Amino acid sequence: MIYLQSLIMFARPLCTSKALPKEYRLVAEELFPPEGFSESRGPSLKATEAFANILGIGEEFRRLVNTQNSGPSAGDFLTHFQNNLDLLIQKTWVEKSDEIRKEDLQDKVMPLISIIEKGNYNEALEEFSAILEELAYLFFGAQSQKDDFAEYALRIDPQMGLFWWYGGQISDARRTSWVKQIDPGIAQALLLLGICYLTDF
Repeated sequence: MIYLQSLIMFARPLCTSKALPKEYRLVAEELFPPEGFSESRGPSLKATEAFANILGIGEEFRRLVNTQNSGPSAGDFLTHFQNNLDLLIQKTWVEKSDEIRKEDLQDKVMPLISIIEKGNYNEALEEFSAILEELAYLFFGAQSQKDDFAEYALRIDPQMGLFWWYGGQISDARRTSWVKQIDPGIAQALLLLGICYLTDF
């Protein structure tokens, strides 16, 4: 159950969903409605699965959701995610002035893995969202901090743009404290969307 103040809306969209290609828009709006979330409306597991499908990670996402939170399968997946994220950060070319920022981001990966392993999915989703903001900056520079960033990324590649749109939505949810209040199962599903995508990036 979502514990929110009565009728207060959360998760302001980073960019209008009208910027999304038509084939993605309905699915994206099921996960992150343009009007935001209310006490009676939050994302569903069905919506996260549909979103995973349009991101191209549906099979992996379903497999992870259906496995136990512990055991070799989950551990192997987190190892692959950590290795790929480390590689993405290391291989990103940045200006000399941003090298410290890059190192700081690398230092955040192990604590995130630790939080996930403990099953603190709301906290992990918050940390993951902060990591995504920094990763977007390493990839796209100052463009990632502009209001039209998701639209810019969508023009480069619709599926990749959809991923960064998702990142913007969870960042907005973090800033409104909504992420702290959602059901841990939903937080886990939203987290899996992002880490599955980056593991296969």
